[in-house]
Amino acid sequence: MADQSSQATPEQSPDFVQSFARGLSVIRSFSADSPSQTLSEVASQTGLSRATARRFLHTLTDLGYAVNIDSRFQLTPRVLELGTSYLSALSLPAIAQPRLEILSRQVGESSSMSVLDGTDIIYVCRVPVRRIMTVNITIGTRFPAYATSMGRVLLSHAPKEKLDEILAAAPPEQLTTRSLTSVVAVREEIESTRERGWAMVDQELEPGLRSLAAPITNARGEVVAAINVSTQSASHSVEDIRKLVLPQLLDTAKTISMDLSAL
Repeated sequence: MADQSSQATPEQSPDFVQSFARGLSVIRSFSADSPSQTLSEVASQTGLSRATARRFLHTLTDLGYAVNIDSRFQLTPRVLELGTSYLSALSLPAIAQPRLEILSRQVGESSSMSVLDGTDIIYVCRVPVRRIMTVNITIGTRFPAYATSMGRVLLSHAPKEKLDEILAAAPPEQLTTRSLTSVVAVREEIESTRERGWAMVDQELEPGLRSLAAPITNARGEVVAAINVSTQSASHSVEDIRKLVLPQLLDTAKTISMDLSAL
């Protein structure tokens, strides 16, 4: 069989390394349906000559990326190293963004991710559907943690000493007529958030704004961020939000946490 991989395509740049491409094609020839292959099978799958396929297979074997058992080759777990650098370089927002986009489409509302920064939350990821606040929320926007659903989720998992410091440094203020203004009331709501695993803020940050939030955890079970869905009170009742939005939010938070834990 002719060595099909040696045929350059018009899209290939002058710097295209043909031998490297051939080696990758050998690795890609292994799959769940073909986890173990003979030399002939690899040559057939890739379009390489037997001699070329043999060189690549033995190179992979010498490097520990494949083994040869009774003239059948199969990849070793070491090939996972080839993807580790990419995965480890992904930032939390990059991991969350596609999940939040799906969530926003499902519920028809804006979704965001934030992390705790001092006494504030800071937005690190956002999928806007419509403008629902007088303030234009963008990446880097900050709000006091105690007055937001994402902030209360993050504070509910903070050590007691850190929570004490935050509430002392930024005591509750009357942001709206619904705002909790006593430290005791805020502490009680934060404790309730920790117990139920999610938070709702109903027009405490801005009139007409309701927000639900859930935690994002890493492989060690540590809460490292929070995600939310924000709605207008005129669009959804509290009961509707809990029934229609909360399950989707919790599922998305679980999925993002699993993605993060897999790194």
